[in-house]
Amino acid sequence: MKKGFDNNKYVKIQSEKIRERFNLFDKLYLEVGGKLFDDSHASRVLPGFLSDSKINMFKELKNDLEIIYCINAGDIEKNKTRGEYGITYDDEMIRLINLSQEKGFSVNSVVITLYNNQISVDKFINKLNRNGIKTYIHRFTKGYPTDVDTIVSDEGYGANPYIETTKPLILVNAPGPGSGKLATCLSQIYHENKRGIKAGYAKFETFPVWNLPLKHPVNLAYEAATADLEDVNMIDPFHLESYNIKAINYNRDIELFPVLKAILNKVGSDVYKSPTDMGVNMVGFCITDESVVEDAAKKEIVRRYFDELNNYKLGIRDKNAYKKVKLLMNELGIDENYLDVVKPALLKSKKENLPVIAIKVNRKIITGKQTELLTPPASVILNAIKYLSKIPDDIDLLSPNILEPMLKLKKELNDGVRLTLPEVLTALSICSTTNPIVEKALSEIPKLNGVDAHATYIVMDGDKRALRKLNINLTCESEYIKNN
Repeated sequence: MKKGFDNNKYVKIQSEKIRERFNLFDKLYLEVGGKLFDDSHASRVLPGFLSDSKINMFKELKNDLEIIYCINAGDIEKNKTRGEYGITYDDEMIRLINLSQEKGFSVNSVVITLYNNQISVDKFINKLNRNGIKTYIHRFTKGYPTDVDTIVSDEGYGANPYIETTKPLILVNAPGPGSGKLATCLSQIYHENKRGIKAGYAKFETFPVWNLPLKHPVNLAYEAATADLEDVNMIDPFHLESYNIKAINYNRDIELFPVLKAILNKVGSDVYKSPTDMGVNMVGFCITDESVVEDAAKKEIVRRYFDELNNYKLGIRDKNAYKKVKLLMNELGIDENYLDVVKPALLKSKKENLPVIAIKVNRKIITGKQTELLTPPASVILNAIKYLSKIPDDIDLLSPNILEPMLKLKKELNDGVRLTLPEVLTALSICSTTNPIVEKALSEIPKLNGVDAHATYIVMDGDKRALRKLNINLTCESEYIKNN
């Protein structure tokens, strides 16, 4: 994979920028937008950006920071899920806490925002408390968003409990958007101000990239990723007026800025002239190859289009999301076939009259179809590792001695008639203990990291999770498998 981004430079200058910002205050509440861990979107649109770059960058500041996590009570009640992992927000919260603590970061607490006495939320609070995690409850802020005098008073932010913090830098993060990160930061700044502590606010969000053009593919890829939220990138009018410099932000931050500025003014922390001023993002200074990054961003937009088509078919989204992404594709003059794997998959499926997956490995398109024994993901991964290890097609990697009892058990459990990708990988790992050819083939699996794949049907369940764990960029036609 060609790189278009200097990750080492990013970690260095980004940590310096954040340290520079928190030196302006006694205490800085830094709202971390997007993912603190596993930022797969950034790694796809900025080849060379490592998915754990953010958290690794914060390691440079670990002794000076602690983390507060926020979660919207409504998201818990609705069992809202993280699409890329297929887990609910409350489970994702536990995962984030565990990951943070494993890496040596201090997790202060979890704030439950917009709490309204939901029974399911009470159960989650009990779960956190029993696992030694402090929790705080924030209800709807009286007066928000227009009555600033009420918001910044004992009736507004003052009604929230004060969260005791000890470090100069407090990261405020969440499992997803709409979790109340900003409100938590401002509530804390209000309380700190009452205690005579000079506390400030800043925002660390990777996208949109403020110093790239408005219609740059990387910024359009952000719009595609947030199509369901109806975010729109805009030129920051406050920044343009104050500095005569075009900077890119998005509609929610721009619309909210006058209110936010008024609130910060009342708590004595108004040091910003624009929404862009509040940010500390340095990612735009670390792009090293414009053409590589533009190509990667265009591919990501097409992936988002297929994702939203699937979400519509599955009843998760309405049609506005995929239509918006399609308009972005039209702006860039690209279509579904911008991904090299789409057309070969469709052609193979039409020829065989079977479900097919195509994968691109080392510029070669490899396909796998549904067979009597295997699902398409299982077939294509077997074909790919045989190709990479130069094993002839007529050599079987799976031993009948392993397959027969697995198939028998599946039949007895009424668990389908074909081996899925996780089952095939398990069988291969068993066979590799006695077969050096299989061992060699398995050793090639890391080379599939980051490759594109396209399925002619909606891949579900175990196969989908396994492809994600292999870090394969899967897209799917919005069709259910016909004979499943």
